[in-house]
Amino acid sequence: MTPILVTGGTGQLAGALAAAAPDRVRRVGRPEFDFDRPETLAASFAAVRPALVVNAAAYTAVDAAEDDAEAAYRANRDGPATLARLCAAAGIPLIHVSTDYVFDGAKGAPYVETDPVSPQGVYGASKLAGEQAVLGAGAQATILRTSWVYAAQGKNFVRTMLTVGATRDRLTVVADQRGCPTTATDLADAILAIADRIAATGWRPEYGGLFHAAGSGETTWFGLATATFEEAARHGAKVPEVAPIATADWPTKARRPADSRLDCGKLAAVFDVRLPPWRDSLARTVDAIYAPPLG
Repeated sequence: MTPILVTGGTGQLAGALAAAAPDRVRRVGRPEFDFDRPETLAASFAAVRPALVVNAAAYTAVDAAEDDAEAAYRANRDGPATLARLCAAAGIPLIHVSTDYVFDGAKGAPYVETDPVSPQGVYGASKLAGEQAVLGAGAQATILRTSWVYAAQGKNFVRTMLTVGATRDRLTVVADQRGCPTTATDLADAILAIADRIAATGWRPEYGGLFHAAGSGETTWFGLATATFEEAARHGAKVPEVAPIATADWPTKARRPADSRLDCGKLAAVFDVRLPPWRDSLARTVDAIYAPPLG
């Protein structure tokens, strides 16, 4: 079976893609694939000879990006641009993962793909520049903006809540930022469904451009935290008190969008892909976190 090249080798999404399609996915990451060393991109590309590429690599340290803009732009704009040019030259599709942070969060309703963008920090600005670079490279490119990604492995909000909650009696969590939690597993399934559709029909013009791909429904960080502990309680976990606070009470170096909910109707209309309700996916993820190790 012709392989799918997935960048971001040890990340949550790359791991989920490999778990979902181990016979098809070829993960690459540092040091053999490094956006800071452009020559490694062409070498990995030539070694795998993929039928499709998924770019799941990114600089995602939102606050650190404020002090290291050059690194953020190398990873989020320059690297994807090079990858898109390689895909264009080979005549194969690229699925590039972007973020809800391209928006300022002031709309007051879920964002559609045609809404004006206005990133509030370096991370969002670098990801927006990456979208533009990919679209300008002439590749057959599907760009998926997603949000609030977490998984049973890796460093993410859900796992942090469970770790901290195990040692504290009381936590405070921001309650005035709204969004759509998305599991890496659900996003991986959506990406593979898109890849299957492209493989079945061949590339079509409507497959190109921007799409929103996030868990169905919405909540706040406070809502996600309390739901996480409700699910953990089924496994006998300690449940701390969770108190809501305002963004102003938890200052960060980078501004976050207050309301970055994504309307995913276009993804459903074009690819017939819908991500599951976030609450159901959270339950499955917490179950996976507490599952006994195999063997």
